Parts: sequence; structure tokens; C-alpha cells
Amino acid sequence: MTLPTDEMPLSLHSAAQVRDLDACLIAAGTPGFELMQRAAHAAWRALRHRWPEAGCISVLAGRGNNAGDGYLVAALAQRAGWRVRVFAVGAADALAGDALAGDAALARDEALAVGVAVQPWTECAPLEGVVVDALLGTGLSGSVREPYAQAIRLLNASGQPVLAIDIPSGLCADSGRVLGVAVRADLTVTFIGLKLGLFTADAPDQVGELVFDDLQADPDLLAAAPSQAVRLALGNLPRLAPRPRTAHKGQLGHLLVVGGDLGFGGAALLAAESALRSGAGLVSLATRMEHIAASLVRRPEVMCVGVASANQLLALTEKVDVLVVGPGLGQGAWGRALLSVAADRTVPQVWDADALNLLAVGLAQPPSAGVMTPHPGEAARLLGISTAEVQADRPKAALALAQRFNLCVVLKGAGSLVAAPNGRLALCDRGHPAMAGAGLGDVLAGLIGALLAQGMDSFDAGCLAVWLHASAGETLGALGRGIAASDLIPTIRQLLEEISPCLK
Repeated sequence: MTLPTDEMPLSLHSAAQVRDLDACLIAAGTPGFELMQRAAHAAWRALRHRWPEAGCISVLAGRGNNAGDGYLVAALAQRAGWRVRVFAVGAADALAGDALAGDAALARDEALAVGVAVQPWTECAPLEGVVVDALLGTGLSGSVREPYAQAIRLLNASGQPVLAIDIPSGLCADSGRVLGVAVRADLTVTFIGLKLGLFTADAPDQVGELVFDDLQADPDLLAAAPSQAVRLALGNLPRLAPRPRTAHKGQLGHLLVVGGDLGFGGAALLAAESALRSGAGLVSLATRMEHIAASLVRRPEVMCVGVASANQLLALTEKVDVLVVGPGLGQGAWGRALLSVAADRTVPQVWDADALNLLAVGLAQPPSAGVMTPHPGEAARLLGISTAEVQADRPKAALALAQRFNLCVVLKGAGSLVAAPNGRLALCDRGHPAMAGAGLGDVLAGLIGALLAQGMDSFDAGCLAVWLHASAGETLGALGRGIAASDLIPTIRQLLEEISPCLK
């Protein structure tokens, strides 16, 4: 059954797990060649739906089972009366007996039997119509080698529409990173199980529209298969419980935002306003005295207190249930002093921005419970590696942070990840490039804090907040660039009420 993105499965798998699942299907009685035929039919349906008037395809085929899918798509197109040409990459003689093996060889023979033209690929190969990427599958681990790399570069430069079979060639199925060079597809049709690497790191720029087909696999077998992560969607989001009619502010948590050094007061105020609008019962803000007037004008409901020393903050923290620490905190003496007080408190905390930078250089101890929200650069500093290394394997980095600091981690970026110290991992595939701007992380930190204040545990709060934040950005991004961070807050409030109504 072929499904659009919003109806796809929630489990995300590694490449090895999907290969094991494929082997289980074969062991249960479905021949491998039949699975290959089903995959080809699914890809052909998706191609015709996207480009019904194309009338012509060019297939770039490698030497594995991914190539077999491509040959069978070519055969289907030939039978439908389309102009078809297959270019075999990496084979001096495309028709030689040793060019392919097993089911892939059977697929090539079927294409030849119906009259498909097959020839070795050269850099002068004329790519016409829709180009079907059947070069490299999910087993790729190292950088793409020649002649595949050259074929991918020429394909990307061709300007032709591209359908990728299972995964864009050159994209890591586990991490979503480009392995030197990768196909930029307009449409990717993937099979049996969703690969984690289709959703994070570089993947959004390579995958295009994503379509999933389970190849008619046994639903019980699919449900029992091991997975790496869950994809956040309406069907599995944590929910806030409805409030009793007798609810009062003292039951909904007192949250304190700590931050806003000179010149950065807006960051702390954004976090406080986000927390207030997301349902925290009481919201206080500990910031520089110079920012109190602006806070009262902007949001008088936030109890804003000017603090100049650690002792002044200490008295405030004794009265609160949740801390949000770091927005606009700075890394000077003032910020370091306030962070040391927060670290000693045992209440759930959200650490963001400069709280994480100070933690990374050893000027603070992590809180005993809560959530940290690094972007890739902050994650790199916390792990003592480069940002490129974080992005090369975002799931690994998120889990490493969660286990090192014994906190829930939200690793921000395309395909944001929520990781727990016990190994749980969730991914959010919502969001919009218009969200690339200042202050949006401060809004997210305040939102997570508000959910903690209302009784959610750290992992659930991280999951729900990331989904709400990304979905609000996606909604506003439809209007174009120029989103201000504060624009998200009313949309988040509306989405939260839709999925977790205040009253039954």
C-alpha cells in the first residue's frame, strides 16, 4: 500500500533493520524477486502520478538490487509505450553475464525481453524525461566512488526531474548525511520500513517528496520489527490532561526564566512569554534591572525581577517548580553566577543557549533533571567534537548527549531529535526554512518549561514542544520568509488547544 507523508508509519529504522525485515519477509514465503516487482510497481505508480505526461524515462542503474528495481520500472514503462533507456553505471559491458547477479539479473533480463534499450553509461549519456535513480541502495557506508560520483554530479546538473528508488543514491540511510555526493531527487519512493536517514541532517534537501510503500508485507511482522526511533505525529503525541473546572494557578506550576544579560533582554522575555501563553500557572523572569520596564510594557503578566547577584536569585528559585535557564544569559560573571545557583536546584530545568556554552567549558554542573536544547554547534562543544561530526550522525550525537549528562536532549535543526538517557529517540519531520531566524529557540525553551510545569515528564515535554514549535513554523512559513520568533507564540497556543483541549 502506497501512502503519502502524513499517513506513513511512525517507526523509523536503520538500514540494517530494514534489510533484516526484508529477509524475514522472504523467509516467511515471499520470494525476493516478487518483492522487487512490487517495489517497481510502487515506483512506477508514483512516477505516473507525479509526471503523467512525461512519456519518457532514463534509468541510471548500478549493480545491486536497487538496480533491479530500476530495470523493472524500465520494463513497466516500455510496456506502457513510453520511450525508455537504461544506462548501466559501473559496467564496461552492460549485458555481460557478470554485470549483475541474482534477482537484479532477472530484472535486467525481463527489461531486455520487452525491448528496453540498455547501454553502458558514459559522461555523454543523454538523460531525457524523468530520470530514475537506481544507482546505490541503503547499503552504502563510505563515500560514493567513481564512476557513480560523476554520474550523480551530472544528473544533479542536468535539470531533469528525478525519482529516487528507496533512497537518493549517496545519502546515508542511518544518519541522513551526504556521503561525498548524493542525488537531489524530486520524488523518493521508499519501501518496507522508513529509514531514519530520510528525515534528518542533509536529507530534506535530497529526498524531495517522500512516498512509502509497505510492499504488502504482513502488518504483524512490520509492527514487531525493531526500530531506531519514532516519528512524531498527531497519532503518537503526548497530551496534556484536561483541567478540572476548579483548577487554579497554583496547580499549574510556577516557572522562572533566568537570563537576559545587558543587550539580550529580548531572549529571556520571549521564553517567558512563550511559557505564559503555553499554560504555565505563574511565570517569573529574573533578568537585569535595566530590562524591567520593557518587560512590564511588553508582558505585565510576567513577574519580572531585577537581579544583580547570585544571592538575589537564590531567594527566587526557592519558590518555583521549573527553571528555564540560558536565553540571553551571556557568558560573563553575571551569567556564570546565576547559572551556578540554578544548577544546585533540584527542580526540573530547561537549559538553553549560554547555559549550555558555560556547561561545555566546565563552568557549571548540569541540573539533576530536565531538558537541554542545543543546536548543532552547542552540541559539538558539549561533546568536544566538531559541528560537522555532529551533523554527520545526529542521532548518535543526541543519544550521546543524553547519556553523558543524564538529561533529555532536544537536538535542534532539520529533523529535530529528542533523545532520552535510556535510549529512546523521537524525530520531528515538521518545520519550514522560514524558521531560520533569531529567537525561535528561546520560544521553544519557554514552551518546554511550560509543559514541565504542567506535569509532563522531560521526554514527553520535549516531544510535544518540538512538534508544536515546528508545526507552528510550518503554518507561518506558508506565508513566506520573515517570521519573527514572537509570531510563533499565538499559533503554538492554538495548536496546543486543538490537540490538548483545556476542558473536555
